[in-house]
Amino acid sequence: MSIKREPFVRISKRDGMARWKSWLIRLIAVVVSLMINAIIIYAISGLNPLLVYKEMFEGVFGTTRRMWAWIRDMMLLLCIAVGLAPAFKMRFWNIGAEGQILVGGIGAAACMIYLGSAGLPNWLLLVIMAAASLIAGAIWGMIPAVFKAQWNTNETLFTLMMNYIAIQLTSFFIPIWEHPAGSNTVGTINSVSKAGWFSPMFGQMYGLNVLIVVLLTIAMYIYLKYSKHGYEIGVVGESENTARYAAINVKKVVIRSMTLSGAICGLAGFLAVAGADHTISTDTSGGRGFIAIIVAWLAKFNTLVMVLIAAMIVFLDKGAIAIASKFQLSNDVSNILTGVILFFILGSEFFINYKLKFGFVHKEEKAK
Repeated sequence: MSIKREPFVRISKRDGMARWKSWLIRLIAVVVSLMINAIIIYAISGLNPLLVYKEMFEGVFGTTRRMWAWIRDMMLLLCIAVGLAPAFKMRFWNIGAEGQILVGGIGAAACMIYLGSAGLPNWLLLVIMAAASLIAGAIWGMIPAVFKAQWNTNETLFTLMMNYIAIQLTSFFIPIWEHPAGSNTVGTINSVSKAGWFSPMFGQMYGLNVLIVVLLTIAMYIYLKYSKHGYEIGVVGESENTARYAAINVKKVVIRSMTLSGAICGLAGFLAVAGADHTISTDTSGGRGFIAIIVAWLAKFNTLVMVLIAAMIVFLDKGAIAIASKFQLSNDVSNILTGVILFFILGSEFFINYKLKFGFVHKEEKAK
């Protein structure tokens, strides 16, 4: 007889977990991350962590202006995450949201610059800008989808490389549109006429941003959950072979879904240019295309849950910046604090999807 020793720690996939338990695990992860950050804050600055967290809250919600800035950035991040949802649910890893945002922003900025003095009604100019952004983003998303569908290229690398092409395209247009001359920046577009700018809604400058993204979020939820196309996306994501067996045209679904994904990310570029920055630069996307991946993944591609995740991430980012400014800490400290929280939140997903078993297990085997 021989004895077989099993590992001390064994990992197995969970069959399922109650929703309240999964959210409890996430809440525990946030609490633990705040405790770790409290230690980091005290070790670096000697400040009372509770006072720092209070300033973090006031830095986001202390004034109406700060709160609306938080809402503005949250809506932009949410729009990108919603755009990633159909591609990610299909298991098409669209890492190119940054580039899709930029080309959408280029389309919007071009319309503002060349049509801003044409005497068009502002609502019509905004519609043209939105259409240009949607088309530009759709094309940028469709290109890697076609290559994936026809030649099975690696979509992760393809979409990632297209980000750099979009950055260079933006750099190409900046000297053409620069204002004032020699500044190497586009500057605020139509600062006098405000042609192509969002008009205030609900008494707030960013009211239209909220309306567009809320409607888009609800529409995408319905599309993915209740439409035939959404069903096909889910089947392709689970198994392409099963999809083919069910007579689903996999290539068509891939191209259609990625075109939609790119179009919505392009629309985010429109929101950034027309509804927030009123300019275009290589920093217009601001890394949100990568952060939106975290939002989409944590929400498990449920666009309604993405609202909460996006709100939390933007709160952490702005709050960390606020405390770094208030207590004269380096911006690197704010990045550390935000990174610790995100690390624990992402880590909590492991314990939601897998379980650990401890203890040696001995199995007897008959000697051959």
